[in-house]
Amino acid sequence: MTTVSTEFLSNTLSLRTNSKRAWRQNPNTVITCRIPVLNEDNPSKRKNNNYKGNARVSSSDTRPRHYDFRDIHHVKALNRLCKTGKYTEALYFLEQMVKKGYKPDVILCTKLIKGLFTSKKADKAVRVMEILEQHGDPDAFAYNAVISGFCRSDRFDAANEVLLRMKKSGFSPDVVTYNILIGSLCARGKLDLALKVMDQLMKDNYNPTVITFTILIEATIIHGGIDEAMKLLDEMMSRGLQPDMYTYNVIVKGMCKQGLVDRAFEFVCNLSTTPSLNLYNLVLKGVLNEGRWEAGERLMSDMMVKGCEPNVVTYSVLINSLCRDGKAGEAVDLLKVMKEKGLSPDAYCYDPLISAFCKEGKVDLAIGFVDEMMSAGWLPDIVNYNTIMGSLCRKGRGDEALSIFKKLDEVGCPPNVSSYNTMLGALWSGGDKIRALGMVLEMLNNGVDPDRITYNSLISCLCREGMVDEAIGLLVDMERSEWQPTVISYNIVLLGLCKAHRIVDAIEVLAVMIDKGCQPNETTYTLLVEGVGYAGWPSDAVELAKSLASMNAISQNLFRRLNKQNLFRT
Repeated sequence: MTTVSTEFLSNTLSLRTNSKRAWRQNPNTVITCRIPVLNEDNPSKRKNNNYKGNARVSSSDTRPRHYDFRDIHHVKALNRLCKTGKYTEALYFLEQMVKKGYKPDVILCTKLIKGLFTSKKADKAVRVMEILEQHGDPDAFAYNAVISGFCRSDRFDAANEVLLRMKKSGFSPDVVTYNILIGSLCARGKLDLALKVMDQLMKDNYNPTVITFTILIEATIIHGGIDEAMKLLDEMMSRGLQPDMYTYNVIVKGMCKQGLVDRAFEFVCNLSTTPSLNLYNLVLKGVLNEGRWEAGERLMSDMMVKGCEPNVVTYSVLINSLCRDGKAGEAVDLLKVMKEKGLSPDAYCYDPLISAFCKEGKVDLAIGFVDEMMSAGWLPDIVNYNTIMGSLCRKGRGDEALSIFKKLDEVGCPPNVSSYNTMLGALWSGGDKIRALGMVLEMLNNGVDPDRITYNSLISCLCREGMVDEAIGLLVDMERSEWQPTVISYNIVLLGLCKAHRIVDAIEVLAVMIDKGCQPNETTYTLLVEGVGYAGWPSDAVELAKSLASMNAISQNLFRRLNKQNLFRT
């Protein structure tokens, strides 16, 4: 759509318009890690961790002797500090014990490293590793914890330096180490680098695992496409690795997200092993999201033949799809069938029913399902309550909605911005403007920040009352907030100004709108044309509409509709 300059409008209408260092040297990167370090805290599995040498560094000080840090008192004290999240205090305790000649325990130090990275205290985590290197016996698990921490902190270069340091200390990175790095790169869309790490893994005579391939397959689906991902799957199987259900889930979910539902359907049905119920549920959701109920029935048939009985997730997918397609009655029948089969519906089964009946204006039925949901042991969330309150307000039952609103804190669902927006609109429309404004003050006092809907609702309420200048003031406040006005915000103000026959001010607001980079839409220009016409300048409105139509700012259909209205008649 063409954006029309305000100069054109003015001429047409003949109106005047008034770095920190991490491991010695470690620049920041943008990598996160999604793969956990395996067996980090399992002492028995640490014993089987092979490495080339001992990383302990002998001390040059003259301390009389080392005490065993496994002294039960000190171990418990350090462990207690870690469990309570007092990682800085734990580091201080560790430093004091080391000064007294105690040898740090590698397992507890690894826990402390992980805790400090989780607390975004990378420098302190590095300090723990330095203590472990100087006074204890680090192992591959400890190094993996540091590498993983740097990866989660988006500092891949620092993680790579730790890897090199690990090798120099005589430790061989294991497949877990490489999986951490590969996962970090894949999470940041650096698939090419991840594949290079995979090559390095094999050069170091390690064999990639199912986890390694699954990470790469998931990233390849996103950045390289399904065909490339399937090549990786073939390579994985050629190495004698059998994909697990997580691998299959990644592939099927990727196919469905990319709209390849038929391919996902065929893939699942042709698996050599019996697909998991989760795979069937993923494909079922995909085909039903496209409204293909016949395909869904075929999939359910294949599922049943292979001995997979529908579970709660299956029924929730079916109920949600029925409600979305306007078949809430059938969804209720399915809920009954589900119960007859001994399955207990969960919140995901009740949510779509509550929403569907509210949309149909059957709020009492929706409330009945809220009660049933609670009887089944599932507590409604704030979305459920907001849906009910919104429906009650639309039915003119604002007092009931307000009664529910007042009890939200009691039932453990503090109102959110949506709750306040619902009640604000209802109270204002019901004529209770004082209480509506009080609702805004309550929202702010409770630490709930207004959103764009809050601003637009207030601006609309003010304009409807003829308080356009106050609405413009709020629009200016909105421009200073984190919620920048949208075309809807400006159109609300334009409508208020045009109704007040303040056309010059309307054009000034349009100028600000365009200057702020907000693109006017057809509604914007329609409001302006109608405003000019109803303000008593029909001939100007005609000329403006013709010019806008010639510039494709408004459609020919809209121009013809405007031409039929009385505003074009003298």
